[in-house]
Amino acid sequence: MVIPAKNESRNLPGLLTSLSRQDYPQLARTKVFVADASSTDGTPEIARSFDAYLNVEVIAGGLPSVGRNAGAKLATTRYALFIDADIELEDPTLLRRATETMRRRNLHCLTTNIWCSNGRLSDHALYIGNNLVQYFASWTKPFATGMFMLFERAKFNELGGFNEKALYAEDYLLTKQVSPRRFGIVRGSVSTTNRRFQKMGHLKIVRMFLKTALNSWNESYFLRDHQYWKEA
Repeated sequence: MVIPAKNESRNLPGLLTSLSRQDYPQLARTKVFVADASSTDGTPEIARSFDAYLNVEVIAGGLPSVGRNAGAKLATTRYALFIDADIELEDPTLLRRATETMRRRNLHCLTTNIWCSNGRLSDHALYIGNNLVQYFASWTKPFATGMFMLFERAKFNELGGFNEKALYAEDYLLTKQVSPRRFGIVRGSVSTTNRRFQKMGHLKIVRMFLKTALNSWNESYFLRDHQYWKEA
């Protein structure tokens, strides 16, 4: 597992606690890499405090693409799970079912739905919209977000990992290369916060989502700075 993090002291405990409660049989032997981007709020120390429950290792990170690639290079398992620090896996069976689905269907990449635990109606509506678009897109041009992305590591390496020059939607850039026949969406969801909506506004998020779709094959669009991480 790879978790990019920067100043996530408020959210990381919830994620790591939810991971420790997963019924995945290989959990004790699974490395949890927290790729820390020079946090100043004690994020690395919080990650290490879960040593008794998870096999945690803090590594140097940067932008999410850099942190995710750094963790993937150290991984030795068949699959690599990329998750964001502000999500929680409220269903204790999610990780087990996700890996079982990957094996059974011989998939290259798998994701799940997103739910906003502390959101308002407008927040829920946008995530429901995202889930629907993700579902229908999976038939022709699949995509997954960094909130929950389970990748076959051999395919991940073949695709070159996350584009570290991308300043926006590096998760979309990578997963859109996966064949629809080798992409899956497992039943259930991860829970996230509405902090992005609070900081950027719903209309701006929707506009960025639409522009991402319209620029799907225009790689230069994703290499430009859209101030996305500045707003995080």
